[in-house]
Amino acid sequence: MLSPVVVTLLIAGLAFSTPREIAFSRLLPAAPALAAALWPVLPTVLLGTFCLLIMIGLSFVYSDLGTPYTAAAITAVTLTAAYTSHLRLQREETLFQVRLVADAAQKVLLRPLPHRVRHVEIESLYLAAQEQARIGGDFYEAADTPYGVRLLIGDVRGKGLSAVGAASAVINCFREHAYDQPDLRAVIRRLQITMSRYSAAVPADDQTEHFATALIAEIPHGDEHVRILNCGHPPPVFVRGGETHVLEPTLASTPLNLSALLGDHYHVDTVAFAPGDQMLLYTDGVTETRDRAGEFFPLADWARRHDQAPPRALLDRLHADLLHYAGGRLDDDVAAVAVRRRRTGDPER
Repeated sequence: MLSPVVVTLLIAGLAFSTPREIAFSRLLPAAPALAAALWPVLPTVLLGTFCLLIMIGLSFVYSDLGTPYTAAAITAVTLTAAYTSHLRLQREETLFQVRLVADAAQKVLLRPLPHRVRHVEIESLYLAAQEQARIGGDFYEAADTPYGVRLLIGDVRGKGLSAVGAASAVINCFREHAYDQPDLRAVIRRLQITMSRYSAAVPADDQTEHFATALIAEIPHGDEHVRILNCGHPPPVFVRGGETHVLEPTLASTPLNLSALLGDHYHVDTVAFAPGDQMLLYTDGVTETRDRAGEFFPLADWARRHDQAPPRALLDRLHADLLHYAGGRLDDDVAAVAVRRRRTGDPER
């Protein structure tokens, strides 16, 4: 923020301390031009006025500096810089308002998950591939239903507003039907119908982009098992007793909006989920993160090295390690949910 002042003082110092022939004073218009990118209108105009006064002062020390031409250049650049600063501030305000709207949309689409639902601890992570992005096609949700704690995670193909709209439709459908449908297959069929209706409502040339992978997990109350219905989504990682296990689906289930092509096939796997066990759900942005050599992020091996970490610490570590592995920049959005069944006597949060 002080760089325009530094530039001004540097040019003035050189102009006063060097021979007239070098004419460093001709660089004075650069100071208000730089200020336009950093300062509001009034400080920019004041700096230009200060540069003009410096030029007038130099004319008393050195004659034949071409003062009128340089002064005219300073005046023209200052006026242009003031207008540019005004436009920049307007655009920054517009961008700020857009970000507020995007943040509100993010909270509706990916509202914060409860840290604890009865006997289950839940933590979530969302990382946008683009630094300025707020929302995308990755989604997750959790619901405390009469049938147990139900979790949803998924990834809509594509990016932009189309993917956001599809993700929003799927999440809202899950929020409504997770409480009413006793069977996970019935829930996923409702999601399938919603995705198909959304796809039919968009332009025809964009319909092929509208399909999503999804995974629903159900942790029944009072039952040390978890039911998983995986529709083409990356398999969850389980950590139990210091061992890590990747749960590949026994039979493939159809991704959302592809039932017309692949058939209406859904299979539920049931696995043990005892107190102290932990489950990591994630989107393909995690496992498809590459290092500089093009190698994918080794999630299973990574999970084995962090098998003792609680959900929040696990996701914080995942966040840091993904960014480090990718060299500080992700190529795809990342969403992850860590779930742990609490033991009797575990301390309260």
